[in-house]
Amino acid sequence: MNIAHVISVPLVPGDATTAVKLRAILDEVCARSPTFSMSVGPVDEIVLHGVGELQFDMMIDLLKRHHGLDVQVGGPQVRYLEVITKTIEWDYTHKRQTRGAGEYAKVKIRFEPGEPGSGFVFVNRVLNGGVPSAFIPAVEKGLVAAKETGVVAGFPITDLKCTLVDGGYHDVDSNERTFEIAARACLREGLPKAGPRLLEPMMIVMVLTPQEHLGDVIGDLNGRRGQVQGMDSRGTMQEIRALVPCSSMFGYISTLRSMTRGSAQCMMAFSHYEQVPPAYRGPDDDNFPPAVGMRA
Repeated sequence: MNIAHVISVPLVPGDATTAVKLRAILDEVCARSPTFSMSVGPVDEIVLHGVGELQFDMMIDLLKRHHGLDVQVGGPQVRYLEVITKTIEWDYTHKRQTRGAGEYAKVKIRFEPGEPGSGFVFVNRVLNGGVPSAFIPAVEKGLVAAKETGVVAGFPITDLKCTLVDGGYHDVDSNERTFEIAARACLREGLPKAGPRLLEPMMIVMVLTPQEHLGDVIGDLNGRRGQVQGMDSRGTMQEIRALVPCSSMFGYISTLRSMTRGSAQCMMAFSHYEQVPPAYRGPDDDNFPPAVGMRA
């Protein structure tokens, strides 16, 4: 199965010395293990990315108990993605006049759904010189920047093909910056008209449980929007395979232990991304996973 960093946890060090130690430890961990990656957030926050809640719990325990670091840990956050479902062409003109030099750039871009797994693709199809070749990289740069905070709920946009089909410029008022601004604004204005959708990470969950707890386990998985894929007998035990949204699996191991009096075992791994059902399609919906507060 693919390794995908579908969960992120923010870590805030207690002081500058702790921040240096934390960064060094995590640099080493990420270099050694592809199941972790790291990025730097605001105000000295370090965001750790991984694939499972249990994995994070073990890492945090290592940081606090073994290394003795004073670290405040944020709640886990699911890494959603965004895609579009329709093809559109959108024009945007950036025009500003001040007392000094003016600003001008015009772009016409076709946005279309890319092949699954294609990520981001940029194509230049300007044939009439509407956008000078020197400014084409700035258009791509603006699109790359804008796609990182999507139009549905601020998550990265993926599987997106952007084709620059036309544009316009001014001999004095156009430059790389104006075309970068125009490209960003074109994406922000155009994509809401292209049928944007959220994608959520799906986990393959395998549970080994005694027969007497089978009904409770399946019922609980169904309640988490799980889709049972199959079952097999393993001696006196039953193995259940299910696809479950990552957002529904926080705290699952504790629930499973309590439900089965510690007799069941569970393994989880990332499977794929798929569209969020309509009832769960926005951060204002009560069912959308809320941000979790800081924990000591």
